[in-house]
Amino acid sequence: MHDEVEVGARVTLAEVAKEAGVSPPTVSKVLNGRSDVSSTTRARVERLLEVHGYRRRNASPPRSPLVELVFHELDSVWAMELVRGVEDVAKANRTEVVLTRSGTRHAPAPDWIEGVLRRRPLGVVLVFSSLPAEVKQRLRSWNIPFVIVDPAGDPDPDVPSVGSANWAGGLAATRHLTDHGHERVAIITGFEDMLCSLARLDGYRSAMTMAGLPIDPALVRYGDYSVESGFEHGMDLLAGPGRPTAVFAGSDLQALGVLEAARVRGLRVPQDLSVVGYDDVPLAQWSSPPLTTVHQPLRHMAEEATRMLFRPDEPGRAGRRIELATHLVVRQSTAPPGGSAAAPGGADA
Repeated sequence: MHDEVEVGARVTLAEVAKEAGVSPPTVSKVLNGRSDVSSTTRARVERLLEVHGYRRRNASPPRSPLVELVFHELDSVWAMELVRGVEDVAKANRTEVVLTRSGTRHAPAPDWIEGVLRRRPLGVVLVFSSLPAEVKQRLRSWNIPFVIVDPAGDPDPDVPSVGSANWAGGLAATRHLTDHGHERVAIITGFEDMLCSLARLDGYRSAMTMAGLPIDPALVRYGDYSVESGFEHGMDLLAGPGRPTAVFAGSDLQALGVLEAARVRGLRVPQDLSVVGYDDVPLAQWSSPPLTTVHQPLRHMAEEATRMLFRPDEPGRAGRRIELATHLVVRQSTAPPGGSAAAPGGADA
């Protein structure tokens, strides 16, 4: 296999090998993406190649051009909205989509990079909060553009990403409840180590402060965005006389868990308890009652991320961050304390 490089005028491959303390065949293996090189050696060689101005020529495109979409899980409702967004833009560019499941919610598994270099997609959309430095370096070395679709809200500054206005969403959800007269408003946000969870919590706190209401630490909970965590926290929050009259759940799935907890506790929604979700996934309008929620433009986020892949030479792209607006969708799960449901179809920016 031939080395796919443009040789710089100042240094040869043999000189790079000598500087790296390896043999020329090892440098060749690194250039050609071979897996039989240690990660430490690979990182050292690729760093020197970059310093000395070596650039691979564009690899021949695969027979079927691909955009690779990488998740740590594929069984969440919002994941399908992201898939649809990537597929829409890929189809418009006569490109197919391959789905990969790898790693944790923070980053893909270490072995993922070997597979993507073998597949050589036209670009990669990753649903993670960050990427290891070595992964970023190898993707760039192989001229594979990548973008993070970032529900977490905390991408590295040198990575192009698309996210949404989590603080504004948390503010809008909580203000909707305080404007209806609720004073004991609970929040079940997401993971404590994800900035999107903290941003929604900050929006909640800001809205409570704006309304002149105290924040009871007992009403602030951290979940994992699942139905189960919404149910468990809901059962606890709704037990006893000091229960909240409203709950802001950090995802629609958690909100569904709260609705079930209310049913088990014998509470009516919205007459006894108002509930607001987050995401506005399609099933939110089919819950009982239909769920008031913050619309996070998941499909649009995925579309924008995929469009960025097809504009790899755009000036300033390396650190570009697109943040899309959120807005409140009012349905029948909210009302004043002890009141009837709000009229459906309203929306607050």
